[in-house]
Amino acid sequence: MTDVPQIYRILPEVILTITGVIIMLVEPLLAKNSSRKPLGWLAVLGTLASLAASNWQLQLPAGTAFYGTVQTDAYSVFFHVAIAGIVLATLLVTLDAATAETEGLGELFALICFGAVGMMLMTSGIELLLVFIGLEISSISTYIMAGFRKKSAKGPEAAIKYFLLGSFATAFFLYGIALIFGATGTTVIPAVAGLLTSSQTPILASIGLTMIIIGLGFKVSAAPFQVWTPDVYEGATSVVVGLMSTAPKAAAFAVLLRVLYVAFPALHNHWQPLLWGMAALSMTIGNLGALRQQNVKLMLAYSSIAYAGYLLVAFTALSQDGIAAASFYTVSYAAMNVGIFAIFSHAGGMGDRLTLIQDYRGLAYRSPLLGGALAFFLISLIGIPFTGGFFGKFYVFASALHSGLVWLTIIGLVNSGIAAYYYLRLLASAYSKPVHSDLLDGIPRVSIPLLFALLLTVATTLILGIVPGRVLAGAKAGANTLSPAAAIDIGGNTDAAK
Repeated sequence: MTDVPQIYRILPEVILTITGVIIMLVEPLLAKNSSRKPLGWLAVLGTLASLAASNWQLQLPAGTAFYGTVQTDAYSVFFHVAIAGIVLATLLVTLDAATAETEGLGELFALICFGAVGMMLMTSGIELLLVFIGLEISSISTYIMAGFRKKSAKGPEAAIKYFLLGSFATAFFLYGIALIFGATGTTVIPAVAGLLTSSQTPILASIGLTMIIIGLGFKVSAAPFQVWTPDVYEGATSVVVGLMSTAPKAAAFAVLLRVLYVAFPALHNHWQPLLWGMAALSMTIGNLGALRQQNVKLMLAYSSIAYAGYLLVAFTALSQDGIAAASFYTVSYAAMNVGIFAIFSHAGGMGDRLTLIQDYRGLAYRSPLLGGALAFFLISLIGIPFTGGFFGKFYVFASALHSGLVWLTIIGLVNSGIAAYYYLRLLASAYSKPVHSDLLDGIPRVSIPLLFALLLTVATTLILGIVPGRVLAGAKAGANTLSPAAAIDIGGNTDAAK
């Protein structure tokens, strides 16, 4: 592996870093009243180059670089491609929603690029301290982006709440790393497994793992660490919410999978019941909370909590099929969620003037393209066959059943039925007979950037529902790289609820 230049192992991150730096250097040189949208197109080009570099990394032999802190393999490349795709769609949506009056647009483009760098480092890092650095890069970027609506009191409020609670979560994560180092003498993820056994495990290691789960549980909005989610989603602009509800969560889930299945397979009897409870609680709290909401962003905030629960179901399966199912569903949910927030962002603008379900009454009549795309994403979130959402949930629940998690699967299916109600409520509003509405009458025509963003998200959701084989094969190839998971004996696994 030494004949491969080390820079190749982090080439996507390097490209995005250079792109963000160039944007920050060029932005002050532009005239005060000139458009910042060309900087957005520069960010798009950088993201496309990063996406191409991620795919090219598949040709490299699996290996590590920079003193064993980063690893390039099918698993990291899978999430690199997913994150780059989410960032690409987000940039296109931002170009559509931004106007000449939008302040801080150049900084927003740079922050999106820098945030993606942190997320990619998280997915490729096999050294916990590097993972922490990537987490901080991603978190600081999203904290700032959450307060992008400076003219609204809800924007700064969302940023402050996110920052304060996020700081506590980061402290849990970092202290967990310290305890693991104290117990094993290393922070390299693959090395931890060789120093722990199921028969003799230092109490510090168990406590450290619990604190890491708490820290990452906050990042993915899993219950009972989800309290920040509704307020932050409501206060941030839809463009930012579409990003923060998908890419950072994908990165955090990738880290959690690697930590659990590579570093702590011997402790699965400790962490499986914990994740079982978090999964059941997240699905139930998320879907019941969404039932009460009239605000579309709050509804989708609680929906994202439920989504975290569905993914945790796959985590508890203790199998490589569960890892692949979680990875596949991450991509599927990202496409659906980014697409929906793209529609909300176009209809309501950067100021989010359309916030209630009733505000979208008759949307399909005023814009058949937006109405049709919204309907498609909603039926995918429900889990109708031939959509990415259906196969995502199918693989998650199938992996759980194969591992004997019958009661958790039943809880998940019941919650999926509950979710159908509030998704259909928004769908019914969009296709209801239109009434006079100054808000909907002001929806602009679909722009070229939005058209590309919708094409990307709709095509991804459709492909994952009709011909999911290639993506699923990539997810399985990534799961196979987490080889220590194979050492877990799941033959006699029973449901943790029993």
